Amino acid sequence: MKKALFLDRDGVINVEKEYLYKREDFEFIDGIFDLCKHYQDLGYIIIIVTNQSGIARRYYSEEDFELLTDWMIQEFKKRNIDIAKVYHCPHHPDINIKCSCRKPEPGMILEAQKEFNLDLTHSVMIGDKERDIEAAINAGISETYLFDESKKNKNSKAAKIINKLDEIWK
Repeated sequence: MKKALFLDRDGVINVEKEYLYKREDFEFIDGIFDLCKHYQDLGYIIIIVTNQSGIARRYYSEEDFELLTDWMIQEFKKRNIDIAKVYHCPHHPDINIKCSCRKPEPGMILEAQKEFNLDLTHSVMIGDKERDIEAAINAGISETYLFDESKKNKNSKAAKIINKLDEIWK
């Protein structure tokens, strides 16, 4: 069985911007490539799990999301980082349906577990919201990190990992 690094997108991979779907608005978080490379070198596969209620709200389409996702994956590939898959939830319970994929529900993580034969007990989740951590715990992931992109929480485990990697590569 494989282990995975699960990442939320907005606020972890890129700077949080409301209902982001345009490449020109996408801004990578400092250190995210080093963080992913570090885990990839440790044998983790990298999977992104992201709520995208902007689709349900009709702020952007599935196609808009896919175009941005394809571009983002290529940016990782340019740095020799493989993103195994991006799972997204296009739902919102107040707009269309209540589902099992919208975090804090564990649906996206459990789907990845089946698809990639993952050992969730040895996998890791990094998110920027409590619902990311709850989804991981609900799926059986015990190693979770709550990341604060503003770095106000410099003592968070994710910030410490990124800061440690920054020191190594300086």
